[in-house]
Amino acid sequence: MEKKKILVIHTGGTISMSEDASTGAVKPTDYNPLTEKTKELLSLAELLIEEPFHLPSPHITPKEMLKLKEIIEGYIAKEDICGVVITHGTDTLEETAYFLDITVKTHLPIVVTGAMRSSNEIGSDGLYNLISSIRVAACDEAKDKGVLVVLNDEIHTAENVTKTHTSNVSTFQSPQYGPIGIVTKQGVLFHHAPTKKEYYPILHVTKRVILIKAHAGMDSSLLIAIRDLDFDGVVIEALGQGNLPPATIQGIKALTEKKIPVVLVSRCFNGIAQDVYGYDGGGKHLKELGVIFSNGLNGQKARIKLLIGLENQQNIEGIFQL
Repeated sequence: MEKKKILVIHTGGTISMSEDASTGAVKPTDYNPLTEKTKELLSLAELLIEEPFHLPSPHITPKEMLKLKEIIEGYIAKEDICGVVITHGTDTLEETAYFLDITVKTHLPIVVTGAMRSSNEIGSDGLYNLISSIRVAACDEAKDKGVLVVLNDEIHTAENVTKTHTSNVSTFQSPQYGPIGIVTKQGVLFHHAPTKKEYYPILHVTKRVILIKAHAGMDSSLLIAIRDLDFDGVVIEALGQGNLPPATIQGIKALTEKKIPVVLVSRCFNGIAQDVYGYDGGGKHLKELGVIFSNGLNGQKARIKLLIGLENQQNIEGIFQL
């Protein structure tokens, strides 16, 4: 039987780093150790390997995310590939996965993976996660499920997954929802499937969108500064169901009067932000001021969606209700 053709894109991150024996520091090496290891995986599939950059994930920006989108779309157009696997640092992995989820239009599986332990540490999880991801990408059942994140034998959707622990190998979880499938020695098993798919074509990433977090005693200082610095949009991780201290109202008005969209999510990692409370700074008050409530995304993904929506000239309030 002919092997399936899988595109593997290496971008850097802990999965491709090594621990310095003398200092204990984990850092990039002169070459990506995964490049050689990937060649050993040819029994799983025919692999087409790209390495457009070699960056720790805190160095990844939407420009690199757009580059990955362009590479994937280029291969889909010219090669008969069956799926895509991207290795990525874990700190911003969920943001890249979500960016691709809503900007790449394909039925093919796109799987993003990483590692919590560097390539030469005891118990390194990188190669195992890569093998699992190739198996998922080559799986027919993985089609039409959007971008998937595979680590630690679990399959998560890009929309719901988030990094929940600074160092544990089971850091990636989907609060409220859980994984949609698992990887076993016998095969790849899906027990749930996403119910919707969003797509927004995008050619450039030029908009400036900032993410801030609400706290007790917060005032309007940061919000006024955001207005004066000419940001294109702001996402606020609000309190509880979607509330802000009353001292922020001046700043909220300053932003909405300048037509700068303000998107609200909850700083809680379960539940969604809603316009429930009617006091000064409560959700109903904020809604009356023109604040947009997001339907369940976390802050970092709401920022990605707002950036793409602004670039794409979408109805911002409309896309956040999906």
